[in-house]
Amino acid sequence: MKRDSRLSGVLHVLLHMAEMNCPVTSEALAAAMHTNPVVVRRVMAGLRQSGFVSSAKGHGGGWVLSCSLAAVTLGDIHNAVGAPALLAMGNRTESPGCIVEQAVNAALDGAFQEAEALLLKRFDSITLADLSRDFHRRMTGGGFTLKDIEHAP
Repeated sequence: MKRDSRLSGVLHVLLHMAEMNCPVTSEALAAAMHTNPVVVRRVMAGLRQSGFVSSAKGHGGGWVLSCSLAAVTLGDIHNAVGAPALLAMGNRTESPGCIVEQAVNAALDGAFQEAEALLLKRFDSITLADLSRDFHRRMTGGGFTLKDIEHAP
């Protein structure tokens, strides 16, 4: 089963955008995400509706952050990208006739709900500023340069 990586990809480009002092085109963001600019525009539209980014058309236009990194959590971004499912596991059948499978589903459903609630709570405690600080710590501690984070085609 393919994993949904939208949240990871969006967080990636938001941190890149935080490092730039100018608007970033959908094409440049698509290169960083290894995807199509149309996909980027679709995802960024959800972020724009939530007030996290804004866009400008024309020469020199593109996407810019319109929020404080400290004010936005991973939970906020998760919701802005459509709150994709967090767990890839599920029940074999949703409405089984077999009472054994009903018992299995009940146990799994409870565990899945607890795990998802815990994960969402954790997402709500991590800000984009936390991610940015970790990135900067890695950048300065590892001997990296800005060249190491570019996604040039």
